[in-house]
Amino acid sequence: MNVVSYGGGVQSTALLVLAAHGHIPYDTFLFANVGDDSEHPATLRYLREIATPFAAENGIALHILERRRRDGTTETLRERLVRPGSRSIPIPVRMSNGAPGRRSCTADFKIKVVGRWLRENGATKETPAQVAIGISVDEIHRANRRRSEPHEEIVYPLLDLGLRRTDCHGIIEQAGLPIPPKSACFFCPFKTLQQWQEMRRSEPELFAQAAELEAALIAQRAALGRDPAYLTRRAKPLPEAIPQATPLPLVDSDEAECDSGWCMT
Repeated sequence: MNVVSYGGGVQSTALLVLAAHGHIPYDTFLFANVGDDSEHPATLRYLREIATPFAAENGIALHILERRRRDGTTETLRERLVRPGSRSIPIPVRMSNGAPGRRSCTADFKIKVVGRWLRENGATKETPAQVAIGISVDEIHRANRRRSEPHEEIVYPLLDLGLRRTDCHGIIEQAGLPIPPKSACFFCPFKTLQQWQEMRRSEPELFAQAAELEAALIAQRAALGRDPAYLTRRAKPLPEAIPQATPLPLVDSDEAECDSGWCMT
């Protein structure tokens, strides 16, 4: 079984085009949707209006997966974050001292969701599924050959082909498709200060939703007698950390980034 973990971004969309043109042997793409209330709306629009029709036209099955509880109901990442009585935060928030918190969002809402689909469709430890992830040569530091699940074998076709992110842009454009936005949850703490600044400028309603979520997390921790947790390293509420009228782009002193490749590719 060969599948692609489709993140909805530039690299995995390039994999979709390469597969459609017969350059790589994949006809099944899996998008683990962390929730319509959690994924960036632009990523979901691209997925549903561009990627899914293109896949169907080229005989590729693009499955949209969701996290399911044991009782069969679905759970979104945002629902997990604001669940009453929750004592942990599964996203990489910043503690009051600026240190990053532990996270389980990628494992719980991406890796395990894809893994469950693979098991339900025949992947086993003896016959593992090959799972392709869209990491390009210029991001090779994000790649590792470790198996995330016993019934999976992780591979990186873009590395094997020697392709960079700029090459992926060209592949997508040559197929007549628009370039997808960078994929991630709209409230992801790995977002740079400049990205937060751009969101506040161009997507004020989405920025307000992120600020509202952060405020809920702070209140939730206060009720437990714990220190605040923030979405940026500035250790202050988002509207204060990202001033509305800052003339110059904000710059991170030591930018953090997700290295898994499951979310942003």
